[in-house]
Amino acid sequence: MLTCLIVEDELLARNLLTEYVSKISDLRLVEACSSPLVALEILRKQHIDILFLDIQMPELTGISFLKVLQNKPYVILTTAYSQYALEGYEHDVVDYLLKPITFERFLRAVDKVNQRIQSPSKSVSETPQKSAADFVFVKDGTKLVKIQLGDILYVEGLKDYVAIHTKSQKVVTLQRMKSLEDQLPSDRFIRIHHSFIVAVHAIDAVHKGEVKIGTAMLPVSESYRKSFREFIEGKQI
Repeated sequence: MLTCLIVEDELLARNLLTEYVSKISDLRLVEACSSPLVALEILRKQHIDILFLDIQMPELTGISFLKVLQNKPYVILTTAYSQYALEGYEHDVVDYLLKPITFERFLRAVDKVNQRIQSPSKSVSETPQKSAADFVFVKDGTKLVKIQLGDILYVEGLKDYVAIHTKSQKVVTLQRMKSLEDQLPSDRFIRIHHSFIVAVHAIDAVHKGEVKIGTAMLPVSESYRKSFREFIEGKQI
């Protein structure tokens, strides 16, 4: 039996989550509250396994709430605004539910918590990394250049070439996008367009079908929109 706490300032959403919890025999609701300050007191006094946390609240945002927690339970964020998803994952949330939340989507989020409990070493993305190394070698003219994955901002396809944009340089190499994509770990890089692969850590914002990385605004194409949306909602890729 997993104990859970709902922190949601919207009454309808709070009641809906309460109803969903009641349908799952392995969940026990400790309390459904509208105030993050009340929730903090509850978390100090007793053990909570799962925290369903709204992001937009008047007293304290969900992200700010996470920053003050010392011993976090498994956190599932709930909000109507997808632009906060990436910031949430920096705090190791298990999943991200976009309102309106369906029962099927709620079940998947709870299942992810169960997977975490059974395999605590696994991260939010259960997909194995495509590369164990933290770098790639690419050919730049007559030489091989070593590029640290953490330095890559995004990759741009240029017909038979790709341009790898890093924090300090742009390396153009004779290579297919698919070939490079297969070398990059799928939990750190995601393709958003036929011509663009982006590094998750480098994304500054997602707005109206575009990804902002520094001064660059990169389009999310229709064919990749669903997979990208699922990524930022916390679904497995």
